[in-house]
Amino acid sequence: MTDPLHTPHDRAAIPLAPSLDDSLVDAHMPTRLPLIGARVVRVCGLAILLGLVVGGVARLLTMLIGVVTNLAFHQTWSTAFTSPAGHHLGAWVIVVPVIGGVIVGAMARWGSRAIRGHGIPEAMEQVLTNESRIPARMTWLKPVSSAIAIGTGGPFGAEGPIIATGGALGSLLGQRLPVSADERKTLLAAGAAAGMAAVFSAPVAAVLLSIELLLFERRARSLLPVALAAVTGTGVRFALEGPGPVFPMPALAAVTPMALVVYALLGLLMGVAGVLVTRLTYGIEDAFERLPIHWMWWPALGGLVVGAVGYVMPATLGVGYDNITAVISGRLGLAAMALLAFAKLLSWSVALGSGTSGGTLAPLFTIGGALGGVCGVALSAWPLLHVDPHMAALIGMAALFAGASRALMTSAVFVFETTMQPHALLPLLAACTTAYLVSGLMMRHTIMTEKIARRGVHVPTDFVADRAG
Repeated sequence: MTDPLHTPHDRAAIPLAPSLDDSLVDAHMPTRLPLIGARVVRVCGLAILLGLVVGGVARLLTMLIGVVTNLAFHQTWSTAFTSPAGHHLGAWVIVVPVIGGVIVGAMARWGSRAIRGHGIPEAMEQVLTNESRIPARMTWLKPVSSAIAIGTGGPFGAEGPIIATGGALGSLLGQRLPVSADERKTLLAAGAAAGMAAVFSAPVAAVLLSIELLLFERRARSLLPVALAAVTGTGVRFALEGPGPVFPMPALAAVTPMALVVYALLGLLMGVAGVLVTRLTYGIEDAFERLPIHWMWWPALGGLVVGAVGYVMPATLGVGYDNITAVISGRLGLAAMALLAFAKLLSWSVALGSGTSGGTLAPLFTIGGALGGVCGVALSAWPLLHVDPHMAALIGMAALFAGASRALMTSAVFVFETTMQPHALLPLLAACTTAYLVSGLMMRHTIMTEKIARRGVHVPTDFVADRAG
């Protein structure tokens, strides 16, 4: 009797292990892969166009942040991406983030509450519960509110808002065209990947972030468009700003076996720190929830803390990409790095917990890099360990983010791409893996999923073959 699951065409296929042929059939899995269809090619074309648009939007967002920063802190009109740290406002600097918080709170109340927070959890929620449909108004509300929050001193990076904006643009494109829900999800992820790639010149990390936090799958129909969008977004950045590393630093040497063990153990420590940072952030958010005032005013209260911390330590104001470069380049001493880690954590956690608009990547990289640098300087006192403080700072950057977000591959590859240090890949992978292990043992949800998990949204964590066909 002929098996209906086997056709003469199927029997011509040669499985990787011939003995697995019947096993694949029993599991209702095809023994031959289908060809890529015309719809995938169409979505790839849309993803390339989306990458071009998002790459331009990323540049416009950084220019807008520059305008707000220069007006608020330097009283000049310029689109240059400058730091607020060189201001001459004195104690009046405390008021600037408060004003920004009032404006963002008003935009959230009368525009959309979805602009609050760092954007990625909200995008995940739309993917999982609303067929990747993000309201069209988010394409301008999120970047404008984030530019105001960051430009008035908010301790966030520009990457979170542009990832959210790119995802919103991809979703909007998918809502305007006759595509399926899966194709719309792919366009959302492609826009997000293009945004991250356009900010950091990190296309591979952008693709991995989309797989680990937005797509919840790894199939050609989604991977190819997302990869093309990330490449296009990076190409736009290269054309506008050049191909150099975002965080330049001295060249690192290959690690010794002893140093590799130390860096893996440092990853364990950073995993614990990632758990503590996540719990602190949501604890502060819970504290704001108990305040007897309308949530519209919470960002202003958070801004008061941001301004006070910024008055004492101006380096905590704004995006702080220069802080990351200073840490990994060894330009800061042990005390300066310890103070930066503490002050940035205080400012960022209160600001994010207050519900203002901003991201998590750059602050976590700053905090993790400073903590790793402190550990590296301390451990370098024992020459037998062969610890390089520069490498330890990179380990801290990646491992803290891996522990807080459990985006393991994204964390390791991101730090490599933004610094162009090939000898860092092996210790980065070791440390991010141990950080993930500790985080998984200590924390059920992550800094990205805790918020939506509290609203009853189940977030997939494991990708497996669909045996139902």
